Amino acid sequence: MQVAPLGEQLREWRTRRRMSQMDLALDTEMSTRHLSFIETGRSKPSAAMLQRIADCLEVPHRARNALLLAAGYAPDYAERPLDSPEMAGMKTIVEHVLKGHEPYPALAVDRHWNMVSANDAIAILIEQVAPALLAPPANVLRIALHPDGLAPQIVNHAMWRAHILHRLDLQVEASADAQLAALREEIAGYPAQANDNDVGAVSSIAVPLVLDTVAGRISFVSTVTIFGTPVDITLSELAIEAFFPADAESAALLARLPAK
Repeated sequence: MQVAPLGEQLREWRTRRRMSQMDLALDTEMSTRHLSFIETGRSKPSAAMLQRIADCLEVPHRARNALLLAAGYAPDYAERPLDSPEMAGMKTIVEHVLKGHEPYPALAVDRHWNMVSANDAIAILIEQVAPALLAPPANVLRIALHPDGLAPQIVNHAMWRAHILHRLDLQVEASADAQLAALREEIAGYPAQANDNDVGAVSSIAVPLVLDTVAGRISFVSTVTIFGTPVDITLSELAIEAFFPADAESAALLARLPAK
């Protein structure tokens, strides 16, 4: 595994967070001279100091391991697959949350928006999606905006597309993840839809996902849940997106759907 020099990584994260050396030195209670020496490789920080710097820069767990490796320390954060024996308890929690959200759709995704798990109610969202898009690893953003996915069904497509791209922009900025950046570029390049100019579903409270399904028109709003104190990389990058009916009509329609 090749790791970029520590100073280069620190400068990149500091620049990404729009912090000067003085800003970071003040926040970490060290001298600007000491920080400069760390960034130029003239001084090696302790592991505790490196974690303090990472805290101030809000560096994700995966990238913190890279910082520690570059400084000559062992990684602090393990990465276990969700289906490993050690993660059995966490997987049960995820599935419990998903199942408990029925009859409304909910799904769990990894850091690249690949679907990890979903409840049975997700069927209303994917029943008209091309099978090729659902083959593992199924990417939920690709499913949402690809012309063979949900895109033709989304009433407020232009608004939802702008919302998704904005979320990706924030994630790329926060994580410096090249694969997320590539996904963002791919999605931005999808052809326009006939419903791209529809702005009839504007909400001043939240951006809804308005779908024309085989059962009728349904308007959703979504929430995102993450684990609050993860010390495992997989868990720290896992998110649960839960969809709720945005109005009484949508709630009534979803309640009438047969249980799976």
